[in-house]
Amino acid sequence: MTDFRESDTVLASKGLTKKVTSPEGTLTIVDDIDLSVARGESLAIVGASGAGKSTLLALLAGLDLPTAGEAWLDGLNLTEMDEDGRAEARAGRVGFVFQSFHLVPSLTALENVMLPLELAGGRGARDAAVAVLDRVGLSRRLHHYPRQLSGGERQRVAIARAFVAEPVILFADEPTGNLDAATGKRIVDLLFSLNAEKGATLVLVTHDQSLAQRCDRVIQLAEGRLA
Repeated sequence: MTDFRESDTVLASKGLTKKVTSPEGTLTIVDDIDLSVARGESLAIVGASGAGKSTLLALLAGLDLPTAGEAWLDGLNLTEMDEDGRAEARAGRVGFVFQSFHLVPSLTALENVMLPLELAGGRGARDAAVAVLDRVGLSRRLHHYPRQLSGGERQRVAIARAFVAEPVILFADEPTGNLDAATGKRIVDLLFSLNAEKGATLVLVTHDQSLAQRCDRVIQLAEGRLA
């Protein structure tokens, strides 16, 4: 078996499978996925609605456990860990950008971006958060709450939060899904720009083929399998 602790492989899976029970019987959402992603690579996962894209991302990130198979993140076997162990593995290594932003409504933009650094117990959280919010063009919105920001501004806060800890890998799940086309393009440009600057690996789930083509590699899922 491949040793996924190799330095050039930051994300990998072997036989990754996810099945769920339903009134119609057992459904296979992700089916026997073998995947290897190099450090610094950008990978797009595309496919029709219901193809299993978001489930695969959740399995690769250790947010969900597979029914069978293994997932490796930065040399760590996530499938051998409990929930706390997977959370610890993600801390400082992984950033997330979701379609629905997932900001804490009671925290300001600055506090939202500081949060992952504070949870990790790092110093200089405020300075780091201010710097990355300035980088995404929100230096005048530091003390605004999510409800006071536009959709594009909220997604920029989410991107700043994802990058503030300088993750090894960034997972983005339909990051422009709730934005108009013009705003979505600006968000995508920012995402790829920051990704290039930081040298992080990017795994992007999208239904947008033009967005997918900006990545180094594209894989397609159909009914949970690699097409």
